Amino acid sequence: MKKNVLFIVTLAIALTAFTQDDSLFFQKTKKVRYNLPKANAIVTVNKSVEPFDFFYTPTIDNHYVGFKEAIAFKESRGNYKKVNSFGYLGKYQFGESTLHRIRIYDTDDFLNDPKLQEDAFYALCSLNKWILIRDIKRSVGKTINGVKITESGILAAAHLAGAGNVKKYLRTNGEANAYDAFGTNVHHYMKRFAGYDTSFVKPVKNARI
Repeated sequence: MKKNVLFIVTLAIALTAFTQDDSLFFQKTKKVRYNLPKANAIVTVNKSVEPFDFFYTPTIDNHYVGFKEAIAFKESRGNYKKVNSFGYLGKYQFGESTLHRIRIYDTDDFLNDPKLQEDAFYALCSLNKWILIRDIKRSVGKTINGVKITESGILAAAHLAGAGNVKKYLRTNGEANAYDAFGTNVHHYMKRFAGYDTSFVKPVKNARI
């Protein structure tokens, strides 16, 4: 029995070592593709099925990688190629006007370039952090609508609704709560993505690619 368990664990580790950014999550007959660095994934083995099923799932990482992958999973299940019904693009679901702001104009190139998408997400976070730096200093640690305000929550909400709407939310003590086209609001992102360490993101006034 111990030998079997050891074999399963060894096989799981070996498979994890060869995973790339395109990971697969298998659930019954469906598979959902998302993207995780191999160091930020764990493997669960289902021993009741032969051949064994391997489930790649995000680990809890409270640093920048965990922050961006959590947002990506919420936005697109980590799919670099996704275009939603409103025309939002890629792993992080950028609008074209937002892409233009960081000097990206070719949406086909954008959808086919994972590194460009990762760079774009960081650039937007840098820009939003610069725009919101005073509000971050004033608001982090406060509680609004039952949610403790954190820098990561602010940056996530800015990704959802824009830095201007996050300013309004913070400066009205939560009364101006902007919604996106799917009904998700600033408060929800403040709560869902609170508590990550986003000190890795540096505020840049004219962040662009």
